[in-house]
Amino acid sequence: MLNEIYSRRILELAADIPHLGRLSDADASATARSKLCGSTVTVDVKLDKGVVTAFAHDVKACALGQASSSIMGRHVIGSTVEELRDLRRKATHLLKEGGEAPGGKWQDLKVLEPLRDYKARHASILLTFDAVVDALDQIEARRAQSAG
Repeated sequence: MLNEIYSRRILELAADIPHLGRLSDADASATARSKLCGSTVTVDVKLDKGVVTAFAHDVKACALGQASSSIMGRHVIGSTVEELRDLRRKATHLLKEGGEAPGGKWQDLKVLEPLRDYKARHASILLTFDAVVDALDQIEARRAQSAG
């Protein structure tokens, strides 16, 4: 069981998380917390024309939350709002409904496939995706409010 959960690749990702820290000039910040284990991920995002131009995160999570945050940190800059919303849907579908891992730059999410049966771990794995989408929602709501 532990070998499935903490594969070598998951531990490698957890040990090497890009963009750790905080942005002082973020367009939005969001925190997601797992009620079950207490893991917390706080993200800071800057957007320009619907594309992430800067990103930082403070990750206080188990190795699984760290691994998914590492994957996010590797590829979030340059990603579009739509791509990141779709990514959260795909990550959730992958874990909760047996969906396929995305391809391309997000293919590292395949390491999460063995964790489908460990439902208690899903919340901490999905923290980074939830926090990023929350930050994007804040930015879009603010922009809609100032336009309207």
